[in-house]
Amino acid sequence: MSSEPHVTDENPLAAIPASGKILGLDLGTKTIGVAVCDAMRYSASPLETIKRTKFTQDAERIIQLVAENNAVAIILGLPLNMDGTEGPRVQSTRAFARNLAPRIELPIAFWDERLSTSAVTRMMIEADLRRDRRAEVVDKLAASYILQGALDRLRRG
Repeated sequence: MSSEPHVTDENPLAAIPASGKILGLDLGTKTIGVAVCDAMRYSASPLETIKRTKFTQDAERIIQLVAENNAVAIILGLPLNMDGTEGPRVQSTRAFARNLAPRIELPIAFWDERLSTSAVTRMMIEADLRRDRRAEVVDKLAASYILQGALDRLRRG
């Protein structure tokens, strides 16, 4: 597998295998939210939040989660600017994917994550979750939201 994840503008999910579980990642500066879908790919569920340390340790935890869940691919949220342009956070996300790709031998696809955190936060506020509880779960819920969007697109073809 090349060190550059396979992505096309027409269909960013083209490299994803037709079946199997997928991990979704919401890459933040301090944490990585992780979600996984069921084998039938109907729904994404929050899995955990990884506290970021060094890339090597972060990658090792992701590799463990891939193995534990028998994942066949990774969807990585792409933090585009609201106007669709790419800023420094997108560059950082792409660099993370380039560094992770040779270590896992799985396709890594990017999925637009604009508004995922704000949508999840809004849902948690509506559910009357306390602020401290929201902080604990927002990243893995955002990963679930990102992964669910990709699953919906995969089902539509």
